[in-house]
Amino acid sequence: MSMHTAYAERAHAGAAPIHGASSHTATALPYYAEQADECTLFAHCHAQQLPLLIKGPTGCGKTRFVEHMAARLGRPLITVSCHDDLSAADLVGRHLIGQGSTVWADGPLTRGVREGAIVYLDEVVEARKDTTVVLHPLADDRRVLPVERTGELIKAPPEFMLVISYNPGYQNLLKGLKPSTRQRFTALALDYPAPAVERRILEVEGGVPAQVAARLVQLAQALRRLTDHDLEETASTRLLVMAARLIAAGMGMQQACHAAVIQALSDDPETVRALQDVVGAVVGDEP
Repeated sequence: MSMHTAYAERAHAGAAPIHGASSHTATALPYYAEQADECTLFAHCHAQQLPLLIKGPTGCGKTRFVEHMAARLGRPLITVSCHDDLSAADLVGRHLIGQGSTVWADGPLTRGVREGAIVYLDEVVEARKDTTVVLHPLADDRRVLPVERTGELIKAPPEFMLVISYNPGYQNLLKGLKPSTRQRFTALALDYPAPAVERRILEVEGGVPAQVAARLVQLAQALRRLTDHDLEETASTRLLVMAARLIAAGMGMQQACHAAVIQALSDDPETVRALQDVVGAVVGDEP
């Protein structure tokens, strides 16, 4: 049994908690199948008060990994999905007017620092450039959050951890992580799981038998090898789980793959037909 498969079995049955973490039952932990030593790295970063940058393609398990580790470490998790209009005030907080008075309302970053939570900024490169600057004093040895509008300088407690993620495939001159930000973080690169791990994920998360999971992984590998179609993304583990759940509910394999995988990858009719041909070649005559 490989290290990857062994961990998947332990996680499903109830893995021992990481050294220094609070104890959780297996049902309390979001399922996550480890690819290498990322759980150990995350735990060490938390213990040493280091921020973490997670790089990886869409749907490879970045968010689930953070959810799993927050539960495993016994810390509250605050997740922010970053977008073009996300401002520093959205993260830190702002004054609100209500009932004839002005009241300060903490943003998710400030609330996370006060509570000693794990704050996860998903797809951080989507946020405005000036927004990521507010992370700098939290991500270096100072570990403080200046709140200019209230005059506060909030010191992060030891339990607080800052985690950010992005998809390197989306990076360009306009959307990239500045070196001054990147070099404040310990970095972790994730990719789609190895076939044995991905099959186990589909069995557990998708509720399908081993032979169906193996066929879906075979399809994903075929789609990921395609280079002659202009696809922004390829078949992710997330899409495979969606297809598996449709199959588990009684939908035919070809129909489930078409709805959950192929249509999600492209709107171009010619490309969709070509991808569907791959489904037919892998799945065969199964409806």
